[in-house]
Amino acid sequence: MAMQTDKRWLWLAGGAVAALAIGVALAVSLSSGHKNDKPMNDQPTGLTFNVSDPKPTFDPKKPLRCYVNGAYVGDLTLADCAKKNGVAAQALDVGQDDAGNMTAAPTGSLTPVPGAPASATPQEPQPQTNGGEVVPQTGPVPASAPVAACLRYNSNSWNRLADNITLGQCAVLLYDGRCVSPGQASYGRWGGKTLRLVPHRVEQSDDNTNFRPLVDQGQGCSVPMVR
Repeated sequence: MAMQTDKRWLWLAGGAVAALAIGVALAVSLSSGHKNDKPMNDQPTGLTFNVSDPKPTFDPKKPLRCYVNGAYVGDLTLADCAKKNGVAAQALDVGQDDAGNMTAAPTGSLTPVPGAPASATPQEPQPQTNGGEVVPQTGPVPASAPVAACLRYNSNSWNRLADNITLGQCAVLLYDGRCVSPGQASYGRWGGKTLRLVPHRVEQSDDNTNFRPLVDQGQGCSVPMVR
């Protein structure tokens, strides 16, 4: 009786060993069959964004907030707003105001040109000498370049920033890294010239009325040195 029991245990043990051997063989076979498969987790996790889509462009037929002489006159198309201002559509500054609304206005129309400094006669540009006091600059300036006082208009008054600096140094001192919204402007003076910052450029005027470009702003509203 005991011998029959021992035989049964031997058969069970042998079957278990055989089953284990078959399982190992199957596992090895499956592993070797998929060793060249592409891994499933080689893609980055999280959301994937397609940044190749074109940026939205302004629709000139869509109404936007229009300003004339600094006053809001309603929502008009770009062409109608230009007619209201008596200028070409390309002469309008178009963009978002501080509230995120699309606006159009003549350059600096929301910020009237301030009068010239009344406390003192504007300093006329003088030739720069080697002993002249200048502010730090980003590039060489000829020693003979004219220099004058540089002022900023702020809080309804003119504030002197520096004396005896060049026009280019004054523009950098006033506007480098400063940005304005469409229709807005920031004013300064260099000698007898009025300087004005409008979106994307600095302008100059000899009569405090008619402005012409001086220098374009670069990335980050930077102002390159004017030679």
